[in-house]
Amino acid sequence: MGESTIYQSKVTFYIVFSWILAAFGGLMFGYDIGISGGVTAMDDFLIKFFPKVHERKMHAKEDNYCKYDDQFLQLFTSSLYLAALVASFIASKVCTKFGRKRTILAASVFFLVGAGLSSGAQNLLMLIIGRVLLGFGVGFGNEAVPLFLSEIAPVHRRGAVNILFQLFVTVGILIANLVNYRTSTIHPYGWRLSLGIAGIPALILFIGSLIIPETPASLVERGKESSGHAALQKIRGVKEVDLEFQQILKASEMAREVKHPLKELMKRSSMPPLIIGVLLQVFQQFTGINAIMFYAPVLFQTVGFKNDASLLSSVITGLVNVFCTLVSIVSVDRFGRRILLLQACGQMFISQAAIGIILKLDLHSTDTLTKSQAIWVVVLVCLFVSAFAWSWGPLGWLIPSETFPMETRTTGFAFAVSTNMLCTFIIAQAFLSMLCHMRAIIFFFFAAWIFVMGLFVFYLLPETRNVPIDAMHDDVWKRHPFWNWVIGSDKI
Repeated sequence: MGESTIYQSKVTFYIVFSWILAAFGGLMFGYDIGISGGVTAMDDFLIKFFPKVHERKMHAKEDNYCKYDDQFLQLFTSSLYLAALVASFIASKVCTKFGRKRTILAASVFFLVGAGLSSGAQNLLMLIIGRVLLGFGVGFGNEAVPLFLSEIAPVHRRGAVNILFQLFVTVGILIANLVNYRTSTIHPYGWRLSLGIAGIPALILFIGSLIIPETPASLVERGKESSGHAALQKIRGVKEVDLEFQQILKASEMAREVKHPLKELMKRSSMPPLIIGVLLQVFQQFTGINAIMFYAPVLFQTVGFKNDASLLSSVITGLVNVFCTLVSIVSVDRFGRRILLLQACGQMFISQAAIGIILKLDLHSTDTLTKSQAIWVVVLVCLFVSAFAWSWGPLGWLIPSETFPMETRTTGFAFAVSTNMLCTFIIAQAFLSMLCHMRAIIFFFFAAWIFVMGLFVFYLLPETRNVPIDAMHDDVWKRHPFWNWVIGSDKI
């Protein structure tokens, strides 16, 4: 059944504006990912908060792979993701009880306060508290924004609209890299500017959260049926929305029968979207993408680029990330989810393995690569980032946000978000130590994960393109031999 041929809709200026304003939650997340690596490579920042790391960095015969290995330095980056993990479950409750719009508003407030504390930090405790508050912003934003986008998008554009979130993540990373490139030359407070500029997109998200509509599904879920009908007419730009509204009402009635969403989520009938949603997040992080993005400046310094050159290389990877996410927006509703994921697995596997081979053969503890070898590493990183950007990056958020039924949607998606944050935390906290101890082998470690991911998609991930959200159970899971067996006789 193709919802696009049944449900009427027009794309209005108001709805496009709402998509863009909500997607600023993604920009905040991306900015926080991108800013960390550049700030932790700045001498002024290290001298103030991590003097031991700075001494080790300045050491004449430093070990290329170990100069940034410090648990507290890694905690600066990873504390945000641990906070986001906890916050995503709180955000799930807020999303259900108060709606997507207010959850996005709460996210913007956390972002604003967190940015202020981080940039004004006088000691390590103040710095970490600021990061934790930013983490709460990420937890609330990453829970509410993808759901908001999937719920207000017409089904034939749902993939492209939801990917706006990931597009803005990549734009945030790029802006952070450009900011770091500029502020790294401003002494001694360049790092304060880097952390403080996060307040600008936070302010836009705050204003945006007052302008955007609430989703019809959320209004109906909270018993506001007439408001839900009016909201659906407004976001679709047409009066004839009764057919689509009836499906939302039907899904809501089923959802109301479920008093304990967590218990419902543990039933066999809920397993396909839960297992796929959680595994997509694990796989998304174990591609090694955040290891590359967090620590791109550090990685490029490791292979022999000087500080400015390494930050510039990060800007290049950031640009690749943005433009290749646009590829996904154009292709995801045309070619489907599976083909993008499978193609990317091949490209990412080759890239990670090749980086590992170059570093294993040519980069030792205290020397550097030749200029041509270092450029090859940047090219391979760009190939890796491009494949991720049109596949696992956006689809890791899209697929979980479009596959849970209404009764378990916020709880199920909270599991996906928190899994993402847990894996991001693990990678952020462990990557520099893994780089120190595993050396070039770390890239083969990620390549092995990518191989497993390809098998998972090939055998266990059905296509969800053009399937209405509330028809997933019958149109997708029951038609897939493995998931139909998992569901068994257990009814929703």
